[in-house]
Amino acid sequence: MNRIALPLLVVVATLGLCGCQRDEPREVAKISGRMFVFNYRVAIATYLVTLQRVAPIADGSTVGASFENPRGGPDLTTSDRIFPVDEKITVQSPPIECVKQDRPYKVTIRIKGPEGDILQTIETTIHSDTDQSLLPAKPLVVGPLYTPNPEVFKPDGTTDMRPVQGCPAS
Repeated sequence: MNRIALPLLVVVATLGLCGCQRDEPREVAKISGRMFVFNYRVAIATYLVTLQRVAPIADGSTVGASFENPRGGPDLTTSDRIFPVDEKITVQSPPIECVKQDRPYKVTIRIKGPEGDILQTIETTIHSDTDQSLLPAKPLVVGPLYTPNPEVFKPDGTTDMRPVQGCPAS
């Protein structure tokens, strides 16, 4: 009986150890939302991606993102710390210009552990259902009291609601 039990125990233990090893990166978060945010009051557009945590993420981990620049040129990047208590992770770009309606824009998100090792890479695209040409180039209000911006609402009664200029055609 011992001659059968010992080899069987070794086989079971070996299989158990193999099951603990991960050759592929595990999923620690999944996309729960993605969109463009157009803030008309301050005339700023940004990308916004929300992630839902699906596995524990160690304290000191970070989330970095690169966003396709709608104006052209190099991607825009961000990096933020992930707090262990946060169930949702929000990733927002710096202000952007020249978003075109129905065009896919690429976003790459990397979640890194405390030592800088990549835990997960998420690639996605975001489409806007609105063209940024509807957003004025200048903020509509200034200051904490929402004072009308004199560069938009002129003393003579005219308004300057022109969109950002110099955007690429496509």
